[in-house]
Amino acid sequence: MQHQEFEAPKELRDAIQGFWYNSIDFEKLPSGLEVLPDGYAEIIFHFGSDCSISYHGTLLPLPSPFLIGLLDKPVHFYGKGHLQIIGIKCFPWTVFDLLGLPACKESVRTFEHPVAQLHSTLEQLIYEGKISEALAEVKQYFLNVHSQINPDLMLVKAGQAMREATGTIPVGQIAATAHSTVRTLERNFKKSSGHTVKDVSALIRFEQVRNQLLLYPDTNIAGLAYELGYTDQSHLSKEFKRFSGTTPAAFARKAKKN
Repeated sequence: MQHQEFEAPKELRDAIQGFWYNSIDFEKLPSGLEVLPDGYAEIIFHFGSDCSISYHGTLLPLPSPFLIGLLDKPVHFYGKGHLQIIGIKCFPWTVFDLLGLPACKESVRTFEHPVAQLHSTLEQLIYEGKISEALAEVKQYFLNVHSQINPDLMLVKAGQAMREATGTIPVGQIAATAHSTVRTLERNFKKSSGHTVKDVSALIRFEQVRNQLLLYPDTNIAGLAYELGYTDQSHLSKEFKRFSGTTPAAFARKAKKN
């Protein structure tokens, strides 16, 4: 699998963390591609092979593009042969404003939107091997969209505080940073993202644990719990299993083996 990441232009960084490209050979992934939760929502274009998701034991086909919202557990995607993907990694408190869609808590969502018109242009560029040009088209599209919306500065400040603190900052402190009351912040946050501040903070913190164990499987889990503000190692393990379906120790062993 080939993976490349691209930084978002500074004009988009209050709404989009970045862009990425994947090239996947599903013949080498008979059990599908597992995607773990994190603190982002992603708009996904795919080209080549069909793409499906396992849902209650049934494979449901996915159009291009579709939206991966905040996950509360791992999901498995499947394809046939070679699949190429372009992803737009958005902050959950801004993605629905970018698309002009009502917020919801769906993990994977299909939608009708003018952004789908990009697919044919991107497909041709991907077919020609022009990955950078395809990403440039995506960036320009969202620069145009972003120029026509007014991001909620309160949510932007709150989101920045949450990410800078890796999900460990209390809601009251987030509200103070955003110059808001807790009640107003919670109401607006849920309206914009479909989730509470606590929901997203927990996912951001899980994301830090996941990334650390992927890169450094021998990390001391008790020390990591202390570093990321969990009550203790047991608390970290409980939260980690809630989002991943496995324990941190088992996840680290698998990461080390792979």
